[in-house]
Amino acid sequence: MPVFVLTHHPRTSIEMDGGTTFHFVTDGIEAALDRARDAAKSQDVRLGGGVATIREYLSAGLVDEMHLAISPVVLGRGESLLDGIDLPALGFACSRHATTPAAMHVVLTKAGASPT
Repeated sequence: MPVFVLTHHPRTSIEMDGGTTFHFVTDGIEAALDRARDAAKSQDVRLGGGVATIREYLSAGLVDEMHLAISPVVLGRGESLLDGIDLPALGFACSRHATTPAAMHVVLTKAGASPT
């Protein structure tokens, strides 16, 4: 599966021994998502990244479903993933949840999107 990495620094693609190729995208979140969708050929596309990247995709309305794994670990101040983002106003509701000894898993799905 190809991986598309958002960056501010142009780089050539890197092919790993296992066959995964990392492509570096410098022209924004929409371009990275478009390239991932083209490569996925109608399959699901998964986004990963730091808080700023996920917030940017959420704010742009480009996320259909989120799986959050919440672990009771104190990490310090850090960045807040959902601060100032009104998930219900964006159409998100909890579609699944489960608790394990290590984490609580919450899946939030946007209205009209089919849960996976």
